[in-house]
Amino acid sequence: MRKKLYLNNEWKFKNEFSEEMIKPDYQDTALLNVRLPHTVAETAFNYFDDSVYQMVSCYRKTFRADHIWKEKRVALHFEGAAHEATIYFNGELLGKHSCGYTAFEFDISDKIKYDSPNTIVVRLDSRENLNVPPFGFVVDYMTYGGIYRDVYLEVSDKTYVKDAFVYTEVPEVFAADLSEDEVVPRAIGSFLHARIKLDGSLEGCTVTESLRRASGVVPDTVKDEYINESELNRVAAEKRMKLDYHTLPVVLWDIKNPAQYEFVVRVYRSDVLIDEKVVKFGFRNASFKSDGFFLNGRKLKLRGLNRHQSYPYVGYAMPASMQIEDARIIKEELCLNAVRTSHYPQSQDFIDACDRMGILVFTEMPGWQHIGDEEWKKQAFENEREMIKQYRNHPSIFIWGVRINESADDDEFYDKTNHISHELDPSRATGGVRAATKMNLLEDVYTLNDFSHNGKTPGCIKKSKATPDMNKAYMVTEYNGHMYPTKAFDCEDTRVEHAIRHIRVMDAIAGENDIAGGIGWCMFDYNTHKDFGSGDRICYHGVMDMFRNPKLAAMSYAMQGDDKTVLELSSSMDIGEHPECIRGDIWLFTNADSVKMYKNDVFIKEYYPKNTPFKKLHHGPILVDDFIGESLAENEKFSKGFAKRVTKALNTAARYGMNNLSLSDKITGFEMMAFHRMSVKDIVDIYQKYIGDWGGKATSFKFEAIRNGEVAATIIKETVKGVDLEITVSHTELMENRSYDVAAVRIRVVDQNGNVLPFFAEPAKLKAEGAIEIIGPRTVPMRGGMAGTYVKSKRHHGSTGKLTINLRAGGEKIKKEIDFKINERISGNV
Repeated sequence: MRKKLYLNNEWKFKNEFSEEMIKPDYQDTALLNVRLPHTVAETAFNYFDDSVYQMVSCYRKTFRADHIWKEKRVALHFEGAAHEATIYFNGELLGKHSCGYTAFEFDISDKIKYDSPNTIVVRLDSRENLNVPPFGFVVDYMTYGGIYRDVYLEVSDKTYVKDAFVYTEVPEVFAADLSEDEVVPRAIGSFLHARIKLDGSLEGCTVTESLRRASGVVPDTVKDEYINESELNRVAAEKRMKLDYHTLPVVLWDIKNPAQYEFVVRVYRSDVLIDEKVVKFGFRNASFKSDGFFLNGRKLKLRGLNRHQSYPYVGYAMPASMQIEDARIIKEELCLNAVRTSHYPQSQDFIDACDRMGILVFTEMPGWQHIGDEEWKKQAFENEREMIKQYRNHPSIFIWGVRINESADDDEFYDKTNHISHELDPSRATGGVRAATKMNLLEDVYTLNDFSHNGKTPGCIKKSKATPDMNKAYMVTEYNGHMYPTKAFDCEDTRVEHAIRHIRVMDAIAGENDIAGGIGWCMFDYNTHKDFGSGDRICYHGVMDMFRNPKLAAMSYAMQGDDKTVLELSSSMDIGEHPECIRGDIWLFTNADSVKMYKNDVFIKEYYPKNTPFKKLHHGPILVDDFIGESLAENEKFSKGFAKRVTKALNTAARYGMNNLSLSDKITGFEMMAFHRMSVKDIVDIYQKYIGDWGGKATSFKFEAIRNGEVAATIIKETVKGVDLEITVSHTELMENRSYDVAAVRIRVVDQNGNVLPFFAEPAKLKAEGAIEIIGPRTVPMRGGMAGTYVKSKRHHGSTGKLTINLRAGGEKIKKEIDFKINERISGNV
């Protein structure tokens, strides 16, 4: 039976390379001890030169082989090494791999020594002048360097299942009588297609296949009995097999119920099991039509964001837990149903998590705008083949990106990329992300980065203006981004406009029945080259900062979910934050049934979803347009009708300024002076009393989100009276398994009511004790009132660790402690 033995620990590293290092007897004691995932250079948070990671470096690893591996097949496997890796084993060249985003392996069965140590040497070139994708011109993201994913040995019989590709043919389940949120429970008459490739001697061998359910809620109408070994005759093995099976009713993989199955291939020799390969997959019908995207026969509007695989300080080098955490944030915090892995294949751990959580994935071949020479194209074809072969069993992947992102038309090149995709995977559509309309369309879906919205123009381009073929599907793959970069520490008006631009585009796309959906730019801020961003090597395009702290724009997406109550106000209610002290538009971001507003505990108004101007969205933000309520009628000597008119005029002045009063509001002001004998000072005093609140009692605004008749969430905006730290930790139990584990720590400075203080900029000081260490600096400044850090487990340093965070605010010391538990499960490592 096959085993996977991880080689992530006890590597030696140096940021240079010489031919001497290839020799097995090279004395590497001067090299740095590292563990994988690893980056060739830790970077600053910002203002660093990308040359810091562009180098030719050396990785060395020695291990002893187990004698039971003799007569076995042993493969050396790399999940990801950026960007050109030349591999040597015991001084012998194994080969070269020229893509930093796909996996590769070498058979070392006949090269292993059993009575002395074996040495792996990697010459890793992370320079950006390589003639391989995505390089050749500018690239809008840092590409980093390092062996940043897992390395392992796979030990199996020499006769083994080399590959198994499983895809399904599911009849459309037309769900007209089902609500939008209801899961399609099952499909009858589905087909499972399997392509199996075997390697080694097949003499005396037989093969069996079986099917078992792995996850998902099962309705009573579906039995847990499918293809199993007892129902199949063992068939004489061939090198390649194509098998089709008609199944009983099955539970479908869906965004609400991501049911998965395992297809198990077993190889026997003389009735002895010698190999088993388990392929996890899902039954589902994911199809594009001229009028949109359909999942299991039901039309689904895609709503997503683009994701880079980078993190502060260490770039790409993060273990499985952080990949899974990003998927969790996408699903649970941002409430998205789709993600695009811009602009390259990403970690299998991330895609696995998308499979489990029900997130649709658009993944694409590496590249950014540039198409190179014939050698470059040859490598691009190989990258595409590797991507499809390595990821095609994932049910979450619903489309392949087979063009270089935002590149020019090249029909000969892209005719071949489409052919490769359909040959290797006939079950999925192809798309090619463009930056312009009406380009040549060879793919199944016209995918466009639509940056047409500038704050005043319509939210999206209509399909008829975008694609040259109305009979094919159309999808928006980027929007906003560079059109309105926004920092967490920008002024309030900028942060609000950023959020509303995302709303405008989403609302516009939701209103177009023939647009499959939109995937915005982007999930979080990221480091970039000098040609892009804000001059500090950061693109502030994210709805979250680099530590995954949410900006206000994140609420535009979070409020589209229904599982938990979302309530946020776009303003701190501090009028001095706005030019001329004009409040402008203040928005409630909520998915509640209604929101009740109080001012100093006096009820002002109840707001309802119908009050939103964004009618196409599932949940649209609601304008706060009243700061007075019935107070004038109750406290001033006005008739009820006139008090209503004065209230309207004062609210208009508060939101848009005195110079933008309507004619009717000006007439109201004249009547206040003419008939109520009020001076200009009297009118100003009333404004200050009910709107400006200058010189009087501090004002407290309270908003209550009502769901099912009960208060589900509350926010209070008032004068800051106290400062505290709010800490969110991804997990506190770190698992030493394949390698070290990492926990994300998100830090926010908040007032007494839990509101982030966006202009708090004092630093927090971090201290790690015990079996953890801090990734990055030990002093981190607050940016937009937020910061973050990462802690990693230390092998053989005990079972507990503590992170202490200290902050000074208003002369007071604030201290938070986080306890971590470290568990070791490393028996499968070498």
